[in-house]
Amino acid sequence: MPKVLVVDDAPVIRLLLKRVLHPLEVRGVELLFADDGYEALTIIERERPALVFLDIMMTGKSGFDVCETVKGVWGFEDVHIVFLSARVQLADKERGVLLGGEGYITKPFNPGEVLAKAQELLGLEE
Repeated sequence: MPKVLVVDDAPVIRLLLKRVLHPLEVRGVELLFADDGYEALTIIERERPALVFLDIMMTGKSGFDVCETVKGVWGFEDVHIVFLSARVQLADKERGVLLGGEGYITKPFNPGEVLAKAQELLGLEE
């Protein structure tokens, strides 16, 4: 059963993404949640989710730090990372790609875009 991890320090965003990604749960995908970068790394190392939706601006470790550890240090190429951030600067998007991210969705986000990206990366397209 594939797993999707949502990492965001805002409880309302985690709740919203739980609702947006619910159709995946119906199809057997397990949703996991973390509220900071340290917790995210613990879950990624233990659970090895297929996909991570990752906020950038968090206390402790930023989303960029998490991605750099997962992709660069650990070499987890099978973990897809999509940044989900309020940061809209081109430099942030480019940095996300350089670190190994496979997508960058800006907040406020379109729920349909988030679900479609998840389905694409998990190979669950309709």
